[in-house]
Amino acid sequence: MASDSFGTTFDVIVVGGGGAGLAAAIEARAAGKSVLLLEKNPELGGSTAWSIGSISATGTPHQKKRGIDDNPSDHWADMPLFAEGALAARDNDDLRRILCDEVPDAFRWLMALGVRFYGPMPEPPHRKPRMHNVLPNSRSYIYHLERHARRIGVEIRTDSRATELVREGGRVIGLVCGDAAGGSRRFDARSGIVLAAGDFTNGTDLKARYMGAQEAKVEAVNLTATGDGQKLALKLGARILNGDLALGPEIRFIPPANVTLVRRLPPWRILANFMQWALDYMPQAILRPFMMAFLTTALAPAPGLFEHGALLVNKAGQRFCDERDRPAYALPDQADKIGYILIDRRIAELFSAWPHFVSTAPGVAYAYIPDYRRNRPDVYKTAPTLAALGQSLGIDGAALEQTVAARNAEIAKLGGDGTRLPLSEPPFTALGPVRAVFVHNEGGLAVDERHRVLDEDGKPIPGLYAAGATGQGGLLLKGHGHHLAWAFVSGRRAGRIAAEAASR
Repeated sequence: MASDSFGTTFDVIVVGGGGAGLAAAIEARAAGKSVLLLEKNPELGGSTAWSIGSISATGTPHQKKRGIDDNPSDHWADMPLFAEGALAARDNDDLRRILCDEVPDAFRWLMALGVRFYGPMPEPPHRKPRMHNVLPNSRSYIYHLERHARRIGVEIRTDSRATELVREGGRVIGLVCGDAAGGSRRFDARSGIVLAAGDFTNGTDLKARYMGAQEAKVEAVNLTATGDGQKLALKLGARILNGDLALGPEIRFIPPANVTLVRRLPPWRILANFMQWALDYMPQAILRPFMMAFLTTALAPAPGLFEHGALLVNKAGQRFCDERDRPAYALPDQADKIGYILIDRRIAELFSAWPHFVSTAPGVAYAYIPDYRRNRPDVYKTAPTLAALGQSLGIDGAALEQTVAARNAEIAKLGGDGTRLPLSEPPFTALGPVRAVFVHNEGGLAVDERHRVLDEDGKPIPGLYAAGATGQGGLLLKGHGHHLAWAFVSGRRAGRIAAEAASR
């Protein structure tokens, strides 16, 4: 059933067109219910499309092919090992059990829809390799899920932002939606509404409320992750758990101005199958240039650069913080919120080979100075003198010379520690611009094991569900591959449960 004659009433309405939202819409529609999916952006994707694309799962065909005997119980036991100190006590053990028990089926479901993976890759403290990386890139999820959703009759409307939930008699029965032209329209849901609009890494107001004033200045990798789902539910008395926890802020290289080759690769099944074969059988010497094109795109520079004497300067050529003490917190206060990492020949040679890497995607590969020189000339500048380097960056060369001279004198006075040596060996190199970003945060709405949004008293708000980062429910998703795993597991479950409610 598509919708009623006026096209404004559906069984299930899903807010958000990322991985969790698409999974919810597909499962609700597969149950025979009419489904409307609303996405505020011109295209579907959300943070799923921005991600590296890894999923951690057990019992996968990839594990079995390699003779890895693994199970959800061990996965459940290993996940808290990523937390530090008392942090594990803030986890939601019941939701973690759901995640670990159901991600194997979600993984096979994705494969059945055409998504392809390589791996599994090791990531301690996991006792077994569980991290699977999507091929050819994270857009593959959206490509295959959107095609399937449209094929089975999910009505998808982009440029449509949910602005208000409508409640009647204590139950959520609909929402008001704005469009790109500035108009608004109401849609009603016979059964329920699933909020799957992502996290609030770029929601300044929510970051200020739950994290702090300085964190509120830091932008997100996904600039449209403004916490829309959380805000809608908070107005009805919902609450957020673990709102102060996030991956970041961390320093990252600015992304390339043009879409990279890896991101341009179409997510066709035949291409993904070939890539999967190549990663299993082709020599690393042939594969490495391809991996470097991905790895040098917009990942974090290793803290080891600063441990060995690299300096962080702003657009005025001035050093503005202790590089070894949370430099990402200081970057947002600089002009244009950017900085540059200065190194000399000694550091450049040191970070040209293992074990000193510039950046890494765990379990995938490592990138070194020569890789950035080849793949990211936009963030790599070198010159025989600091004055010339400043000129190539548009920075006052004299200021740059003064900054380095002052730091070298300080190191000489302190006597050094064997690693942080003066920057004195030409040529000099600048890596950047770099910026501070949040990758994702843990602040999701409180939900129960049926993904019903809970109010301040811990009671379900009738008709309202949440999935993915919006409905994280206190679940800690440290380590690679758990956020996407939760997006698909919780999205599928929320869609099915909402559809079941429509039958009652």
